Amino acid sequence: MVYLTYPNISSKIYMLKIRQENKNDYEEVYNVIKKAFETAEHSDGNEHNLVVSLRNSSSFIPELSLVAIQDKKIVGHILFTKIKIGNNEELALAPIAVLPEYQKQGIGSKLIKEGNNIAKKLGYHYSIVLGSENYYPKFGYIPAIQFGIYAPFDVPSKNFMAIKLNEPDNKINGVVKYAKEFGI
Repeated sequence: MVYLTYPNISSKIYMLKIRQENKNDYEEVYNVIKKAFETAEHSDGNEHNLVVSLRNSSSFIPELSLVAIQDKKIVGHILFTKIKIGNNEELALAPIAVLPEYQKQGIGSKLIKEGNNIAKKLGYHYSIVLGSENYYPKFGYIPAIQFGIYAPFDVPSKNFMAIKLNEPDNKINGVVKYAKEFGI
């Protein structure tokens, strides 16, 4: 569990708590994800249902399903799930969601950093993400192709990124195989 403080525009100090999601959070997380993606530029409108499916899959890692809590309510969520790159088990970051009224306050950044720290401690080598080339590089994500990691679909390399969390024992490269719940 991580407690963070940050000032907002009105100069008040708020406590942000990041912790592992639990079953009592599921309904609230479902609504956070749904609201966060309602007006998203790149969304299929089904991210909230994807998370439900992923929780019930063999790709789910409970320690990497995190919530951000502020004002005694869940305001953000991040999920990392298992993927395959060749014969190696690694991670995909998807989705990350913050309630619209809490966006642009650093909550998503804190969720990503904490998730990557936990993933590193768990021994994963890479986390991949499909997303904005203007957002994810500030956390160390670079085009996955630079690691020899390729998307299983056609996408600009600047949007299919990876971060090295730990040095692998052997060279990891190949095409990513997502959990079947992603429908890819």
